[in-house]
Amino acid sequence: MNEFGDFVCKYRKIILILSLILLIPAIIGIKATRINYDILVYLPDNIETIKGENILSDEFNMGAFTTIILDNMPTKEILKLEEEIKKIDNVAMVISTANVFGANVPIEMLPDELQEKFYKDGSTIMLATFKEGISDDATLETIEKLREITDSRCKISGMSAVVLDTRDLSNSEIAIYVLIAVCLCLVILQIALDSYVAPILLLLNIGIAILYNMGTNVFLGEISYITKAISSVLQLGVTMDFAIFLYHSYMQEKENISNNEDAMSKAISKTLVSVVGSSLTTIAGFLALCSMNLTLGKDIGIVMAKGVMFGVICVITILPAMILEFNSLIEKTKHKEIMPKFEGIKNFSIKNYKLTILIFILILPIAYYGYKNTDVYYNLDKSLPDTLQSITANQELKDKFNMVSTELLLLDKNVPDKKVNKMLNEIEDLDGIEWTLSLSKITDIGIPRDMIPSEILDKVQNNRYQLIIINSSYEMATDELNEQVDKVNKIIKQYDENALLAGEGPLMKDLVEISDHDFKCVNTVSIVIIFIIMIFVLKSISLPVILICVIEFAIFINMGIPCYTETIIPFIASIVIGTIQLGATIDYAILITTKYITNRKNGRNKIEAMDFSLGTSISSIASSGLCFFGATFGVGAYSKIEMIGSLCTLMSRGAIVSMISVILVLPAFLLLFDKLICKTTSGMKEIKEVR
Repeated sequence: MNEFGDFVCKYRKIILILSLILLIPAIIGIKATRINYDILVYLPDNIETIKGENILSDEFNMGAFTTIILDNMPTKEILKLEEEIKKIDNVAMVISTANVFGANVPIEMLPDELQEKFYKDGSTIMLATFKEGISDDATLETIEKLREITDSRCKISGMSAVVLDTRDLSNSEIAIYVLIAVCLCLVILQIALDSYVAPILLLLNIGIAILYNMGTNVFLGEISYITKAISSVLQLGVTMDFAIFLYHSYMQEKENISNNEDAMSKAISKTLVSVVGSSLTTIAGFLALCSMNLTLGKDIGIVMAKGVMFGVICVITILPAMILEFNSLIEKTKHKEIMPKFEGIKNFSIKNYKLTILIFILILPIAYYGYKNTDVYYNLDKSLPDTLQSITANQELKDKFNMVSTELLLLDKNVPDKKVNKMLNEIEDLDGIEWTLSLSKITDIGIPRDMIPSEILDKVQNNRYQLIIINSSYEMATDELNEQVDKVNKIIKQYDENALLAGEGPLMKDLVEISDHDFKCVNTVSIVIIFIIMIFVLKSISLPVILICVIEFAIFINMGIPCYTETIIPFIASIVIGTIQLGATIDYAILITTKYITNRKNGRNKIEAMDFSLGTSISSIASSGLCFFGATFGVGAYSKIEMIGSLCTLMSRGAIVSMISVILVLPAFLLLFDKLICKTTSGMKEIKEVR
């Protein structure tokens, strides 16, 4: 280890030059990485809904669609607008009552059933289908062009419009996220460290690690906008304690070693051993997200695990080089540490550990109940401001036409019209179904197929399937809609066992079911992986159980608070926060625990060992926890995208709750179970005194 430290110190100028050169490909990689703004893309390919979506795209040229609301627009203008829309490359088909029946057929002459469904208060609707998928770049460009060629009388709804608005809003905020996180962390570091320049160097080092991490995402092909939004601030919060540890270690070594390079070499060696061990649990926590069936977890997990790895590498190479190069400036800007030593908290924690255990027992069931009963939402529209164009369009579509969620049915072409209509009558009898639309229904109300343009006929049937539209008035991702989709599936399977139900409603139902499964399994996976790692790190059977219990207690409190404040959180937060909080803050517990068992092995009794462990750890834990809090709190307060805001709010609160739990609850458990710990931990069995 000393050889590595010597190498870094000797070639520090070369390391700094190389680190700056590597920023060039990193920035190129960031620019080349595609960002995906549609969470539904992360659903597994093997489910029926996705198979249906693929058929719609491949065989019907319908990768996505939008419903355009037309307010007080004459038929001739509608037809003119249709021609303009058809000229857009990505548009596959445009349908409205105007192009089906022509400009010469007055609205009053249309069948009552059509008038009631497609004309409300001077408004009608137009359906435009796109060749590419919901979140494809070409589709988003098409939505932009539609907004350009239409006026205020036209409102463009649908998932693609929501994705476009999400992209624009997210892109406008991300730079501000980083700025807020850096400013808050800088304030905290100025309080925690003893130099005005050192915090700037630490932040620059983490900034370089973040750029390396984001640049290498290009090898993943694309990442989610959620990953892009939170990964930088999360990496800053999670890896800052590595940088703080190296800086403190260097300053301690300088007290005994006059040569700066020798002091840094020793500091690197100590940091390498400590940080590599503790980073394993953090990396494992993030990689546990890869076990999610919703592959968004894999997206976040890989990027963040990679971010921690880059953080460690930069802390033991680039940061030492920076500190040595700017050592004189660090010394000139020294000031007294403002961060308190927390002597009062330390003494309270040790003297009142039995009271802490009692409070733990009282709070645990309350926290667990809140954790299990916190409400979540899956409707992605709810995470966005109501003022966005797509959200106002979706709301008008709901208010005027009762069109909330759409189901697209792919039925065998050879099923006779009479059977199709019978099936659709059964579907329309279901609660929440507003209407269904098929060729068989149009001909059944007296409109001959010859009147329907061939270009439309070709788009709604092929040699295998006929396409049927089902409109529901139920909100996306609700229990009512999910039950309705189940009932529709049962009905259609009676008429065609190979029928497929696709569309926004069924997709959201799959998202709900898969997310519920992920919530149950991903936390278990993270606990098991981290437990196994800690057995080897701590060489104990009992200590991993104690440490995980303490952090899980903090997770229960953090995730239970929304239940009691009646706050509904986005579904993705409920899945990933527990794993992130466990992986990111278990290091706080490991720090105290390793010092405690070392002191017990060195002959100190349990009270003396705890006094020393807390006395030398609380400031470091507070600095790390507050940096994690600072990196995420500001983003949570600022973001207009609730999906991101909620994630960051939960992470910031989780950092504080974990910090408090580790400082108060963990010492109580270590003191209470000292005898058990001595018997089940390597090298401690000979310890007799267990006061």
